[in-house]
Amino acid sequence: MDLVANLALGFQTALDPINLLYCFVGVLLGTLVGVLPGIGPTATIAMLLPITFAFAPVTALIMLAGIYYGAQYGGSTTAILINLPGESSSAVTAIDGYQMAKQGRAGPALATAALGSFFAGTVATFILVLAAPPLAAVALSFSAPEYFSLIILGLLASIALAQGSVLKALAMIVLGILLGTVGQDGFDGTPRYSFGFPELYAGISFVSVAIGIFGVAEILRNLENEKTRDVMVKTVKNLWLTKADFKAIIAPVLRGTALGSILGILPGGGHVLASFASYAVEKRVSKHPEEFGKGAIAGVAGPESANNAAAQTSFIPLLTLGIPAHPVMALMIGAFITQGITPGPNVITDEPALFWGIIVSMWVGNLMLVLLNLPLIGLWVKLLTIPYKVLFPAIIAFACLGCYSIDQNPFDIYAIVFFGIVGYVLMKLGCEPAPLLLGFVLGPLLEDHFRRAMIRHRGDLMIFVERPISAALLALAVAAVVIAVLPQVRRKRQEVFVEDE
Repeated sequence: MDLVANLALGFQTALDPINLLYCFVGVLLGTLVGVLPGIGPTATIAMLLPITFAFAPVTALIMLAGIYYGAQYGGSTTAILINLPGESSSAVTAIDGYQMAKQGRAGPALATAALGSFFAGTVATFILVLAAPPLAAVALSFSAPEYFSLIILGLLASIALAQGSVLKALAMIVLGILLGTVGQDGFDGTPRYSFGFPELYAGISFVSVAIGIFGVAEILRNLENEKTRDVMVKTVKNLWLTKADFKAIIAPVLRGTALGSILGILPGGGHVLASFASYAVEKRVSKHPEEFGKGAIAGVAGPESANNAAAQTSFIPLLTLGIPAHPVMALMIGAFITQGITPGPNVITDEPALFWGIIVSMWVGNLMLVLLNLPLIGLWVKLLTIPYKVLFPAIIAFACLGCYSIDQNPFDIYAIVFFGIVGYVLMKLGCEPAPLLLGFVLGPLLEDHFRRAMIRHRGDLMIFVERPISAALLALAVAAVVIAVLPQVRRKRQEVFVEDE
């Protein structure tokens, strides 16, 4: 009965006219920007984040969630039409999706992506409904030592699924934590690392870091290596599936949904791993593996379902534990905090309308994606023909205006420029910026829980290993790092991400 009452509250919140409107706007904006090759969901949310801060918390977070899966869908559109994935988890979709487009089957490929994503998103949302309350109840028994160890696990486990060098990923986490400590001390108010700038007393703007590291840096990299975009399909026809197509995608969609629902919870890049794993599974179980890479519809259905299911279940650790599974969820945590809400298990009891409203809005938003994007596919095709040099300056200007509108502080614009250059340099050095953002968001929480544990237990560091749950979480964190540096695992990580380069 409690579940029925909670879902009723969620539908009441999600179907409120204002929330419904901004869910639609989020889905539309997410797809609009996500269609641009090389941007992806993280940069999309980073640049659109400022426009949500003037809204009520539940409206803002519903809109951000809509932007997220809208951008995910936009990435699959570019992968199919021009063989340029909008983000890493869509790289697999491009293998067979683009071949289908070349064969005149772009319509069925896009329909497969839309329907598979909707089904997977629906199933994953129900999993979220069932799994979130028990996990939140367990998390309520955590104290400062357990939360400290949980954050350590979240940070270090993300390395196992991150691209590139483990050492560089660790360095990015440390740099992010250090940047997160800039500003006044949370316990005694002493300024730290402000270098005489009063603007830094309140800390570095989360929005400036996000837009600079992901938005501006990604755009600079794309401008440097602008690819010639050949839109294979000028008009997309037959936006529906035949009976044979439906029969061919049922099993891949089911398998992809199951894989994505499980792997999406993993920290780091579970949604990326899910799409690659789904493709490998479909090729292995297929009676005609030789068709993969030549336009196999199962090569689109499985990965797209896995990708979308993982996108939904990645909200589980965010909403129940306050721990982001990947950079997009770190941006969501920043949005929670900016709205004055502490993410974690207390949200389900303190803000039930927000908690259940976000969950139900995921289903509503996925339905909007199906109803909205297939009819608008002609618009996305035209958008893909616009040159980078025209689009990207407009996007940056829009993001900067949004950031400035939050506090009307010119210093935030300078910070965007600074972190844009820093992010670009880090990319050139082979350092992935995602761990930096995770460290920046989780660093203050890590420090807060560590100091609370030390105050409560009189400086005894052994408390972190004497408490069973804390010790188990730290052991898992160490195991994650050890596994990540094993030669065989390192080779597998490089194989998984090589197609994204």
